[in-house]
Amino acid sequence: MSDAAAKSWAVLFARIVLGLIFFMAGVWKVFSLGPAGHVQRFFLPFQHTFLPVWSLWAIGFTIPFIELLAGALVILGFKTRYALVALGVVLAIVTFGHLLDQPLYALHEHVIPRLVLVLFVFLMPRDSDRFSLDHLLRRS
Repeated sequence: MSDAAAKSWAVLFARIVLGLIFFMAGVWKVFSLGPAGHVQRFFLPFQHTFLPVWSLWAIGFTIPFIELLAGALVILGFKTRYALVALGVVLAIVTFGHLLDQPLYALHEHVIPRLVLVLFVFLMPRDSDRFSLDHLLRRS
């Protein structure tokens, strides 16, 4: 197998795993927990902080849909870099929230593995992602 082919497979595997992590979280948050339930469970506990409650509702209600849509886009390899930016923003928000609650939060358990995958896929040259809709559309 050539180095180019190996890179393509590596990007594909990273993209699928990363996409599934966020997509399945989005599926659960949108369809099982519900966006309002997501806010109540994960965001309203921060209403005792300096953050306005309206911002907790706005961000907490939106994140499940971003995870669902961006995760699906990453799996498909369609508009991948834009989806990765969206997921990076979600990770930054989640990191801020965890650190606001627990300044010594164990980022290595949740955030860092996802961030590594986001960065890996993002930084690989576009031509390395040959098994994607982006690549297919660029060629046609």
